Amino acid sequence: MVGKATTRDISIELIAKECIAVRLRVLTRAVTKLYNKALRPYGLTVSQMNILVAVSCFGDAKPQEVCRVLHLDKSSLSRDVERMHAQGWLESFSGEDGRTGLLRISPTGTKLLKKTFPAWQRAQEQVTALLGEREIGVLGRAVATLRAKNRTTQI
Repeated sequence: MVGKATTRDISIELIAKECIAVRLRVLTRAVTKLYNKALRPYGLTVSQMNILVAVSCFGDAKPQEVCRVLHLDKSSLSRDVERMHAQGWLESFSGEDGRTGLLRISPTGTKLLKKTFPAWQRAQEQVTALLGEREIGVLGRAVATLRAKNRTTQI
């Protein structure tokens, strides 16, 4: 029976060619690499930058809010927050009830975001050149759809 594909072979081939998760991960890794390269001179990763921006937008942010809007798991956020505390980019404090932990961007973190903005812009331009304006628009609409369906605060 040479040449006859089995159901298993067809399924593996289909997954390899069409899996949305695989395609998104490949895209994410390539894009992340460009941003991280641009931000590396500042000791910052794009993941950390996203957290700083989210916390800055909230003002005083509950960690679970940051996780929700960035679709991060708690352990990933904790790891990055720990590093950003050590750098002096984030501050932690207790909320009014004394039980709720909150995050706030520090003056050093705010200066870092302003300082890295030109590098971030260059990375944006590189990714747009790589993927094209149309595809960037598709990504924006996909994120808007996800946020609308999850009722996530837009940042």
